[in-house]
Amino acid sequence: MVRNPLIVLFTLLVPSIALASEGGAHVDPVARVVLFLAIILAAAKLGGDLAVRLGQPAVLGELVVGVVLGNVSHLGVHALAPIATDPTMDMLSRLGVLLLLFEVGLESTVGQMLKVGVSSFIVATLGVLAPFALGWLAGALLLPGASPYVHAFLGATLTATSVGITARVLQDLGKSTSAEARVILGAAVIDDVLGLVILAVVSGVIAAVDRGGSMSYGEIGLVFLKAAVFLVGSLWVGMWLSPRLFNLASRLRARGVLLAVGLAFCFLFSWLSSVIGLAPIVGAFAAGLVLEDVHFHDFKTRGESTLEELVKPISSFLVPVFFVLMGMRTDLTSFARPGVPLLALALTVCAVVGKQVCGLGVTGKGVDRLSVGIGMIPRGEVGLIFANIGQSLTIGGAPVVDGAVFSAVVAMVIVTTMITPPALEWSFGRARATASVDLTKQPP
Repeated sequence: MVRNPLIVLFTLLVPSIALASEGGAHVDPVARVVLFLAIILAAAKLGGDLAVRLGQPAVLGELVVGVVLGNVSHLGVHALAPIATDPTMDMLSRLGVLLLLFEVGLESTVGQMLKVGVSSFIVATLGVLAPFALGWLAGALLLPGASPYVHAFLGATLTATSVGITARVLQDLGKSTSAEARVILGAAVIDDVLGLVILAVVSGVIAAVDRGGSMSYGEIGLVFLKAAVFLVGSLWVGMWLSPRLFNLASRLRARGVLLAVGLAFCFLFSWLSSVIGLAPIVGAFAAGLVLEDVHFHDFKTRGESTLEELVKPISSFLVPVFFVLMGMRTDLTSFARPGVPLLALALTVCAVVGKQVCGLGVTGKGVDRLSVGIGMIPRGEVGLIFANIGQSLTIGGAPVVDGAVFSAVVAMVIVTTMITPPALEWSFGRARATASVDLTKQPP
């Protein structure tokens, strides 16, 4: 029987961690980093392969394998523990998040957002407001001793929809060109924008409170306005600047110019976003959104790949680091604490029910509202990104999202990601059967 080469590699790598941790001054510091990366990447691909074989998105496998690796220390295997707290791995995972949001932006355009219509905008708005309110309510009821800002942040983690997971499921079902798919994908993109704005507002409020101050409604409105102005302004400036920038860049004859300029564009927008007090992922998403294939025409005429194709190998390297690391930071023992399983269940219910509300916003005739609501359920990478930011925010020295809450959010992400493919397949099948019955009932 031939064993999976990744499994063989992984079993060879794990015992080496103890040696790396005990290494003396003669050991090159990069040795520890590359060993950790080797383990993370091998584990990510093993988990992704298993998930795909089970009909689930690969990202779910990467997250779950991270949860397994992060909790084997409770079984006496302590060698893997240093990976989750290593500062270099943390920085690489943060870069992975930026590239992930940049990729999501590249997959959409400003024109597509403007063409999604009133229906998608209403669906997206309801799909943000309902989960936010339900998540806040769940936090207030189940975490009465926590700050209201914690409750607000819990609501924020439920707002956005994972565009990538939803698009993959629709493609696998052969429904990517259906009316429901157009509404779902358009609303999911707007969802991300609105979710990022809410994240910016909530994070700004929490940061002000942590500094010992408070924010009036006017100041909260200012944060919201700042986020909206940055998004709209960056899109406008980017649409004007990017064609000119890449036209100039196309005159350079060095190799890799398109990729270098594209990444510089992404990182510059991320930095600008941070400067004005927003999360860097807002800038990364905006940068990807304004870059369109037409801007790279001169590069394509020379036979070069598109920017999206060039970025993919780098994201395939860095993005799994983020998902595995998020899984490793999920402490399953926290579910033994009173209230944590109930919180995870409540967040999952709120996540599902909140997105069903958005189906009411469908205005087009013949569009299945239930399928739209189900298609908006998966939180995937977006919920994890929000929760990770919550771990970095503090109030009085305590993280807004502690280990127990983070574990509950991860459980919600896993469940919403797992249930969407079969639920969406059932929903489309039900709608198809209903339509067939209606046709047979029509008089000849």
